[in-house]
Order: sequence, then C-alpha cells, then structure tokens
Amino acid sequence: MITESAVKQWDLELNDLFVAIGHRFGRVELRRRMRDYVRGLLAPVSRKNSWQLAEQAGHSTPDGLQHLLAGAKWESDDIRDDLQEYVADKLGEDSGVLIIDDTGFIKKGTASAGVQRQYSGTAGRTENCQIGVFAAYATPRWRALVDRELYLPKSWTGDRERCRTAKVPDDREFATKGELARRMVLRALASPLPIRWVTADAAYGQESRFRRLLEQSGVGYVLAVPKSQFTVGCPRIEALFAQAPDKAWEKISCGQGAKGPRVYHWATVRLPAAAEFDYQGEVPQKNECCLDQYEVRCYVGWYRHVTLAMLAHAFLAATAHQAQDACDAPSHMTAANQTFTILQRPWARPAGLWGS
Repeated sequence: MITESAVKQWDLELNDLFVAIGHRFGRVELRRRMRDYVRGLLAPVSRKNSWQLAEQAGHSTPDGLQHLLAGAKWESDDIRDDLQEYVADKLGEDSGVLIIDDTGFIKKGTASAGVQRQYSGTAGRTENCQIGVFAAYATPRWRALVDRELYLPKSWTGDRERCRTAKVPDDREFATKGELARRMVLRALASPLPIRWVTADAAYGQESRFRRLLEQSGVGYVLAVPKSQFTVGCPRIEALFAQAPDKAWEKISCGQGAKGPRVYHWATVRLPAAAEFDYQGEVPQKNECCLDQYEVRCYVGWYRHVTLAMLAHAFLAATAHQAQDACDAPSHMTAANQTFTILQRPWARPAGLWGS
C-alpha cells in the first residue's frame, strides 16, 4: 500500500533529481517548464501531448512546453550524461547488461525528422515511421533507458534542404543503425555505468565491426546472428548447429513475452576468437512514460522529448528499486546473475552456463 509519507518522500527525491540537472537550463523559466514536463510524463494523464501536459501543469496554453522542446537553448546530450550517472548511482550493479535495440514510432506525413516508409519491429510491418535506436541498462531486477539515437535514412541525409527544414544539423551524415549502436556502446562504456555484458538482436549481431568493438573493449557480449552468418569451417551458422548432437540441446524459458511464454532450444559451442576468422569488416518497456507520445517534428525536439521521457522512466525504476529493495529477484531474471564460463568441450548443454 502506498502511504502519504512514501509519496512525500518520492516527491522530495524527484526534486533532488531536478536540482541535479537544473544547471543544464540557463533560465529559471526553462527549469520550471522542464519540471512541469517531467511531472506530466509521470502523471496519470490519458494522452501526454503538449496540450494535456500543459493542462496538467496549470498552463493556459502549450506554448511554453512546446518552446522547451523546439526553441529553447539547452543540450539534451547533457541530460543524457546526467541520466547515465543517475542510473549508475541508483540502479548500477556489477552484473549490469547494456541492451541495444531499435523501435519504430508511427507517423503521418513526411515532415518529421527521419520519417519514411520502413520496417518497424514495433509494428511488425513496413510503416511510415521514425526509427530510434536505444540503449537500455538492465540488472537482474531493474532496467532503464540510458541512451538514444534517431536513425536518418539516406532519403534524408541526401536532401540537405529537407534536413535544414527539420533542423537536422548540417554535420549529421548518414549512419547505419549499427554505427549508431557503436557510438552508444562507447559512450556507455565511458560512463559511470558498471557494464558486464552487451546484448543485441541479429540486426546488430551480424555486423562484424560491432562484434569487433565489443571484443576490443574487453566487455562480454551475447549477440544474435542470422542463420546465414559465416562461421569457422561452415559457410552458414545453421550448418554448424546441424552438427550438434541431440543431447546438446536444452529447452529454456526466457520468461513471458507480449504473445505468451518465450521458450527456446539452446545449445552451446566453443568457437575461436573472432580475430581468427572474422574478415568481414575493419577494426562499439520502451514506450513507458509516453516515449512515443510526442508532436514535435524537428530533430532537436525528438531528442529532447525522448531524453526527458527516459529521465522520467529512470526515476520510476529507481523509486521502485528503493521501495522493493528487500524483494527477491524474479525467477525468470536470475540468469543475469550467473557467471559465464568457457566450455572445455565443443558441444554442451547450456544449463551449466545459464542455469535451468
């Protein structure tokens, strides 16, 4: 049960967070608008667009909050750095995992920065949308978003006038999602966040430069790769796993997903280091707090809204962590605490690595 004293304590801690980042906003009215915006994202507002957030804050019009996102002078990257320090302090653990993934934001029209018809994993189909690449920090019990990049397709970076209209910086050139992920990994490794592992799906795991960055950084990683991926002695990874004996496979649950239980068959095999065979390249709940409910079209506004939404989400995670600090970790998350060891034989059941 939530008590009045607990609510007061949370309010004090939220004010402490505002004080910690307040120096990033040069004028007092900007600091007040930032506070109103974040409080609105945390409030039980049905749809958190500028009008409803302004009404929640007691503003007569949304002009002030819209100016905060699109016209005011402050750097969202500074708030991102403060956010990473906050998450490291409140949620950081030696077993921390950095998770790279992208999400789609469905949009109408063609004016929003980076929008075009492209595949959205969130929608599960090709849609007119923006794509954001995100980094989340997770421990066996908690998780929070800690970095973000907006993907700009070549249809945008090749049209500088269109970019200027959406306030995309002139020096922003085309970068693949993998390149954006490498930048975020490097920033995270240089931050106070204690990171033991990095993980991502096959969209990033198939990039040899991304894998090479993680190896050179000395951080552990678990990356999905497509079945067509090249590996030692086999033209495709599926041919390697076809050689696995039946006793090497074990069915393990990854917990509940949006469509029910996520159960997979796993087997482990020891491979040589990537430097021995990887010649492909040269030598780095997402919509909580209304991450997707924004009306800004410009590049700067996207980064500002998303960063403040991430800050609100991190505060919720830290508050929940403090309130339930004595609780045991959920059983489906205990695998993140296990110590990974190198196999001394080619094939083995994964239970010794990840637990049953």
